[in-house]
Amino acid sequence: MRVSPQAVSWLQAGPLALILLVFFGLPMLLVLAVSFFDYGRTQMIPGFILDNYVELFQSSLTLRLYMTAIKYAAIVWAITSVIGFTVAYFLVFHVRSLLWQIGLFLLCTVPFWTSNIIRMISWIPFLGREGVFNQGLMAAGVVHEPLSFLLFSDFAVIVAYVHLNTLFMIVPIFNSMARIDRSLLEAAHDAGAGRWRVVREIVLPLSKTGIALGSIFVITLVMGDFFVVKVMSGGQSATVVSALSTEIASLQYPPAAASSVVLVVIVALVVSAILRLVDVRKELAG
Repeated sequence: MRVSPQAVSWLQAGPLALILLVFFGLPMLLVLAVSFFDYGRTQMIPGFILDNYVELFQSSLTLRLYMTAIKYAAIVWAITSVIGFTVAYFLVFHVRSLLWQIGLFLLCTVPFWTSNIIRMISWIPFLGREGVFNQGLMAAGVVHEPLSFLLFSDFAVIVAYVHLNTLFMIVPIFNSMARIDRSLLEAAHDAGAGRWRVVREIVLPLSKTGIALGSIFVITLVMGDFFVVKVMSGGQSATVVSALSTEIASLQYPPAAASSVVLVVIVALVVSAILRLVDVRKELAG
């Protein structure tokens, strides 16, 4: 019996679609349902009320927590984009030997041989008032007293996020750049284009798929994290996920579910905007 190509495509996508439905779709539907429940001190009361969403949008504190999460995501995205593009460009176009490319690329993955917690906490003795960095600055005569903003601040949170997530930007950009036809760059140079113009008009447009995928990785990871903020800010800063964790610890599951739904919607809108901006689907199909 001959199977149509369309049926083959559905059969190939079917198992993955089923897995996503069971392990992502159904839990999200459950969270959505719980977000409309009422709750007491120790129990949830099934029903359909909008109080959880009304309280969420009327709370100026909650809105500030959302803005803090968005601020962290935007800053980390900007920094990791520059670092990721620069590192990927160097590995693809300036390292001629494939062996050296592989070796340097693996060197970027060395920090991932340890856990995220260890890599994050390792910044504390480095950035502390008595840490290596402050001691080095004072020994060099750059400052006369330790810099207090380096640790337990927004600066420390951003440094930790950049350290933890830069590789997620490097990998997809590297993959996109590696597929660029070198003859395009040679033709541009022969036509008189300078290096920066080649990067701006050829390399950057042809790397947009990798930039978009890396952006999705970085933004979703930062938006969904609270542990880095809790540790590296010393408890002086928080995001909506931090408040969500507190609500869960207090058994306030319906308002936590409402916060989760809103956060998922925000992240989904950001991802959709990125995909629409660079038209990744058409790029991947091509």
